[in-house]
Amino acid sequence: MHIVITGASRGIGQALRAHYLGQGHQVTGTSRAGGDGLLPLDVTDPAGHARLAATLGEAPVDLLICNAGIYVDKGQSLDDGYPAPLWADTFATNVTGVFLAVQALLPNLARATAPKIAIISSQMGSDTRAPGGSYIYRASKAAALNLGRNLAADLQPRGMAVGIYHPGWVQTDMGGSAAEITVDQSASGLATRFDALSLDTTGCFETWDGRAHPF
Repeated sequence: MHIVITGASRGIGQALRAHYLGQGHQVTGTSRAGGDGLLPLDVTDPAGHARLAATLGEAPVDLLICNAGIYVDKGQSLDDGYPAPLWADTFATNVTGVFLAVQALLPNLARATAPKIAIISSQMGSDTRAPGGSYIYRASKAAALNLGRNLAADLQPRGMAVGIYHPGWVQTDMGGSAAEITVDQSASGLATRFDALSLDTTGCFETWDGRAHPF
């Protein structure tokens, strides 16, 4: 299987890359800077996606994992925080970056036998779980969830399944050391969910450990 993972230099993306390489799969990982076996890709840059597609050429992509994301508004104040540039930067990465990755690699996905797209969102994007705060990140992950659901509708007739996933509260730079699970636990659980994804379950929003998450 050929797997493409955006944001594979650290955290969940890095763990997913290690997981699939350990299973003997072909993995193309990306990071903003590239290096260390990763291809350079700033997911906010359309030209970068075009270069990635050109590098892959006609190679089929069985699984595209849209993992790259940022969380820059942690701790911001409702009264005087959340400046407009943070909104623009976050949506460019967490939402537009996902769409551009899918769009650029559609021809490669179409060459696979049973292509899948996995979008890493978050329970923080759930409309039914809204405790306040982190407005930018929550809104961007809600948009990523909405994007995934609509992609699922449009790509199902093309034989492409799309799943959206909450990776858990993970011990990463983003999640912090007090988080509930390790990156390896998250990656292993997510990989199991990706394996189970099919055209019958396309558009699902699931947790890393297999529970349906409320939208």
